[in-house]
Amino acid sequence: MQSVKNIVFVVLFIIALGLLRFRPWNRSISELNIDVVHEGSSKKARAELTVGYLPVTCHLTCPVTDFASKTTLSNTNFNSIVFTDFPTVASALQAKQIQATFMIVPLAMKLREEGVPIKICYLGHRDGSEIVVAKKSKAKSLRDLKGKKIAIPSHYSNQNLVIHKLMDDQGLKPDDINFIVLPPPDMPTALASGAIDGYFVGEPFCAKAELDGIGRVLYYARDIWPNFISCALVVHEDLIRNQPEIVKDLVRGIAQSGKWAETHRAEAAKLMASYNHQDQKVLNYVLTSSPQRVSYVQLTPTDKDLLEIEDMALKMGLSKKQVTMSGLIDRNFIPQVITDVPINIASLPDPK
Repeated sequence: MQSVKNIVFVVLFIIALGLLRFRPWNRSISELNIDVVHEGSSKKARAELTVGYLPVTCHLTCPVTDFASKTTLSNTNFNSIVFTDFPTVASALQAKQIQATFMIVPLAMKLREEGVPIKICYLGHRDGSEIVVAKKSKAKSLRDLKGKKIAIPSHYSNQNLVIHKLMDDQGLKPDDINFIVLPPPDMPTALASGAIDGYFVGEPFCAKAELDGIGRVLYYARDIWPNFISCALVVHEDLIRNQPEIVKDLVRGIAQSGKWAETHRAEAAKLMASYNHQDQKVLNYVLTSSPQRVSYVQLTPTDKDLLEIEDMALKMGLSKKQVTMSGLIDRNFIPQVITDVPINIASLPDPK
């Protein structure tokens, strides 16, 4: 009877989180265009492009599109719109309400497999995700989480692929762990309440659990899958075909912003806190406690990187057929030389 009560509690908790997060009674996909988080700073631009992202450090270079607006070579104002979950990102991209976004790579592959005309033009990061368990948990390995509830951001996430790789390595069967999908911002709350036993997601939601004293890192993604990739910049082919100069301008701005973020980590934490209204202390911890926790170098997508991801997705049945790398990746917009650019942090408001 107690186990039934626990299951009911978890289900109700997740439903409540979903209702509070998405507010289905007053929000529809068609309203996304009014939720722009940051408008580009160019006042004389003749074109505009809104880029989607989630408030995770994997997407840090997206808020820095402000730099691309200030230094635009295509007379474009780059805006950014924040999402809380990847299914909504995919819906907005399919509906062409956005034509460029950061997205988990396996989901981009799945959309391409299903005929959505998109290309991966750049990566968002390397590493940057952890498996977190409750601070009081006695788990020392994934085997110790057999029968437990673990949250992931999407079934089509690299986190899902990597944790299943670790399950294979440790002799666990696919149904030995109960996986649930939660929006990343809701994971620390779910862990604190006992609704889940752990989660695997991008920062800063792992560091938040650590600093709040409710969780600890069990595994770093890089220890399971070296040079781990979660997200990439995905662009609709219509934009690539009709306005290639804007795509080139966007990729340039993001590439240079990543180069800057790698060597200006404390400043990048302040920038991200301002854009996302997140705790600067948490972001600073993520970006400065260890340079290997998340990195913004080697962001040109390679066939090898993505083939490894595709092979695991096929093995798990998430993908049904291979997509050609030439059909999936477009590296034509990446600058041959990526310079470290100056970004004026003093002009940003202090994070609230």
